[in-house]
Amino acid sequence: MDADLGDFLRSRRARIQPEDVGLQAYGRRRVPGLRREEVAQLAGVSVDYYIRLEQGRGPSVSDAVLDAIARVLRLDETEHTYLRTVARPRSRASAPASAQRVRPGLRRVLDSLAAAPAFVLGRRMDVLAWNALGDAVVGFSRMPAAERNMPRQVFLEPAARELYPDWAAVAAETVAYLRLDAGLHPDDRKLATLVGELSLKSEDFRRLWADHQVKSKTYGVKRVAHPLVGELVFPYETLGAAGDPDQCLVVYTPEPGSETAERLALLAGRAAAPSAPAD
Repeated sequence: MDADLGDFLRSRRARIQPEDVGLQAYGRRRVPGLRREEVAQLAGVSVDYYIRLEQGRGPSVSDAVLDAIARVLRLDETEHTYLRTVARPRSRASAPASAQRVRPGLRRVLDSLAAAPAFVLGRRMDVLAWNALGDAVVGFSRMPAAERNMPRQVFLEPAARELYPDWAAVAAETVAYLRLDAGLHPDDRKLATLVGELSLKSEDFRRLWADHQVKSKTYGVKRVAHPLVGELVFPYETLGAAGDPDQCLVVYTPEPGSETAERLALLAGRAAAPSAPAD
């Protein structure tokens, strides 16, 4: 994670131009954006301190310094939180590995959403459970159990580029969310294996992972080109699961009376399977 901290800081300062922060550009710049000494000056820390921080050699850094750096680099709330996380990672190596389980109560909530496709995501964006409409839209039950994972579907399943008309945006959001998860769980060997596999098999994933974008997915809009009923446009909401911060409930919420709602009603007749586990 020391390397992640340095790479993240370098990627963030590369997008800030000197004139953006009131500095006069001077000299030939070997890299885009702010120099390290400029970030240090604006953040009110010594150049040596900032260099050691970016190289992962610095001492425990204070909130005040991280807040100052976040201000200089114009980090949004999610990026700011990520900076604090990777600058002071919490080791979880001693925690025993355990299978993720969805509480019975959350399963009942999932199945009660008869008019809305919904599913539960866990660590590494593994798909842990889904309702009948969620399966009808995305096809979770047709995936091998070991491959029920959203990044794997987006990057390794050829049909994903047809399923998601806005595939490039979906791919970028998926990687940004996965990197956020990586910051929270620096010792997750399964996550490291997943990132390694995707990096080997997908040039697009390698490029996006190297961008160091971080983003939470609390709500948004997703388009799905369904092979049976055509294009579906879904506003979605992501809700945290009570009792487990590593799980979330994703609900697609079609506009009432919309073409998507009408097409979804056609799918509902085919959706007879109950929610299913990933194992």
